[in-house]
Amino acid sequence: MKVNNKKYIEERKLELLEYIDNDIRYVPLVEEMIYLEKELEKLRNLPKILVNSKDEAKQKPTPAGKMYKEYLQQYINIVKALAKSGADENAEADSPLDKWLKARGKYETR
Repeated sequence: MKVNNKKYIEERKLELLEYIDNDIRYVPLVEEMIYLEKELEKLRNLPKILVNSKDEAKQKPTPAGKMYKEYLQQYINIVKALAKSGADENAEADSPLDKWLKARGKYETR
């Protein structure tokens, strides 16, 4: 995946915006997601762990490894937010658990 290609970036942005029905509220999230994709690809090729040359059991994460972990978590959070927004917000179908609780009168509707 060549995420530094401007054509790819525009296509990816359009693809993601289409998923969220071109809701402009999520444009900053989409742009951040594309940025994180670019950064993750750069970091993916760097070493993530430094191994002590005298004692191979001693290892520590590199700065690139720490950044990769942080960026990946941010990326996952954005994916979750976009997935939640892409779901039909008007559909309020009850889950089986909701139906069961309502049937017993122990559930208040939202």
